[in-house]
Amino acid sequence: MPRNLNSISNMDKKSLATALQLHYKEKEDFVSSVFLGLKVCFSLLAIVSLVKIGYSSKVRLNRLREINDSYLYEKSRFEDLTRRFDELISFEGEQRFMKDQDQMISKDIIRVIWRR
Repeated sequence: MPRNLNSISNMDKKSLATALQLHYKEKEDFVSSVFLGLKVCFSLLAIVSLVKIGYSSKVRLNRLREINDSYLYEKSRFEDLTRRFDELISFEGEQRFMKDQDQMISKDIIRVIWRR
């Protein structure tokens, strides 16, 4: 009888060791799957963040391009007006100004020119 007890306890030890190994393997698989899920979530978060950053950079560049175009347009207008003002102040500028004004008045309007 002691031999049977010894053999039963050896079988119990082996089955217990096998059960512990299976339980450890299940825990390891669960932890691995949780970490895999976290990696997938962080990867998706990184991809979405990169897409958002790319889109906002594109919008910012478009706005800067619009501002630059507006600046260049206003700069050309300023240079044109500066040139015209300088011509007005120059010798016989008043006569040139009157010629420009004469062309701006439509032909259907009665013109009155005051001369001294």
